[in-house]
Amino acid sequence: MVEDEQIMRQVRDGEVNRLEVLFDRHQRALLHYFLHLTGNRAASEDLVQEAFFRVLKYRRSYQTENTFRAWLFQIGRNAYLDHLGRRKNEVAWAAEAPEAASPDAAPDRLMEEKQETALLRQALAELPPEKREVLVMSRFLDLKYEEIAAALQCEVGTVKVRVYRALHELGDRFFALRGEPLS
Repeated sequence: MVEDEQIMRQVRDGEVNRLEVLFDRHQRALLHYFLHLTGNRAASEDLVQEAFFRVLKYRRSYQTENTFRAWLFQIGRNAYLDHLGRRKNEVAWAAEAPEAASPDAAPDRLMEEKQETALLRQALAELPPEKREVLVMSRFLDLKYEEIAAALQCEVGTVKVRVYRALHELGDRFFALRGEPLS
């Protein structure tokens, strides 16, 4: 399989039809990223299209010191931030994230898993956007800290601290929603 970075160099050098390969490889992960941030499928699909349009538009600025995936998520993040700027007054966040319950569980356990998943989604939705974003990148998309740092334009150590703090706050919010005292 040809590496993403090699394909992106080809796109950068004028073979723009090769962008289709990158789209096929990465559009699903980008869609999940946006779904976790916006909670809106239509807006997320539009943001995926916008991100890949920007990849094409800014292809000549692509540098190989970071992975293509990190560069793509940096572009996607910028598209999302622009989207937020346009949508300041629309603050609804509907959780459209995929279900996580196991299909083999007993009915009572299945119901409990669904309730916990709903509480976790609610806790995630209540996080400030910058904390939600870093958790989505690290836990849902499995981006490496180096890729997150490149996308957020910060140091790896900063990413580690942000993930730690976001996880801690997510846990606090989750247990508060469950009605459990925080220690």
